[in-house]
Amino acid sequence: MEINSTHHLLTHDLTGTFLLSVGAFLLAMLLTPVYTFLAYRYKFWKKQRMTSTTGEKLEVFTKLHANKFKRNIPTMAGLIGIIAIGVVTFGFNLDRAQTYLPMAALFGGGLVGLLDDLINIRGQGAGVAGLRSSLKFGMVTALALALGWYFFVRLGYDSVHLPFVGDVVLGWIIVPLFTLAVVATSNAVNISDGLDGLAGGLLSISFGAFGVIALLQGHVLLSGFCFTVVGALLSYLWFNIFPARFFMGDVGSFAFGTSLGVVAMLTNTLFLLPIIGIVFVIEAGSSLLQITSKRLFHKRIFISAPIHHHLEAKGWPETKVTMRFWVIACVAGFAGVLLALVGGNV
Repeated sequence: MEINSTHHLLTHDLTGTFLLSVGAFLLAMLLTPVYTFLAYRYKFWKKQRMTSTTGEKLEVFTKLHANKFKRNIPTMAGLIGIIAIGVVTFGFNLDRAQTYLPMAALFGGGLVGLLDDLINIRGQGAGVAGLRSSLKFGMVTALALALGWYFFVRLGYDSVHLPFVGDVVLGWIIVPLFTLAVVATSNAVNISDGLDGLAGGLLSISFGAFGVIALLQGHVLLSGFCFTVVGALLSYLWFNIFPARFFMGDVGSFAFGTSLGVVAMLTNTLFLLPIIGIVFVIEAGSSLLQITSKRLFHKRIFISAPIHHHLEAKGWPETKVTMRFWVIACVAGFAGVLLALVGGNV
């Protein structure tokens, strides 16, 4: 009798999670023509960056993507996913303990990215970058601090789980640690959004892995949120795989990256985040190494950074880079779920 009851409960949870994901996918598909109409009418064209973070001309990047920027490709398609996720979550999956915080991260990160995108598409001249990097960093940090305060004070989280060791109580120190995780993840996702289908695929895999972990932990509504995001991202991927019809823009990368960091904290799997998101770590790490090397030694480590552009410059087709990174992400996602199981997270 107990086995049947458990089976029934699991079936109910899986069905609900599946329906949330499908609902987000279908709603995003329905919203896409509306976005496309507005994007072409109001010319949401993404402008190509002309200079790097260190101020040098992006000669390699410009050469690699010259054909792409000869045609007008709309940006800010991340708005579709944010709206779809918001409608589904507010309508069917809203919970103070499990979905308030990732939704706040989604909207807050999206707002920072939206401001950046609007400056980019409405700025005069080519290569208008958008918000200054320092300002974006400051805004995302302020958002993460506010979310971290809610995480600690309102939800009562004050510890992190070390795999194979157990929970370590940190007290208020959890707030700066939370902030670091969210800021690092949002920036890593933003850096990775550079090839058709790359960030969308990586995010789908990462949210899927955390969704499985949340479900195994009994956090059904948080799992539902993760798979709602997956559903919306799969709709985006339908149109973003090579050759991309549109880009998610910073509104999408910051929204999804910020909420991914929050999900990792809510599932108490902070130390699994670099494993599940290993490609994001590699992408952000390659950019950091390149910037550090150029500023300290005036030498490049990579032909172009982040590393997906380096591989392109080495002769890899864009699709090969993207799909091989997806494969790495899938393996990492499975590894992360396995470590959650054997390491005491579930």
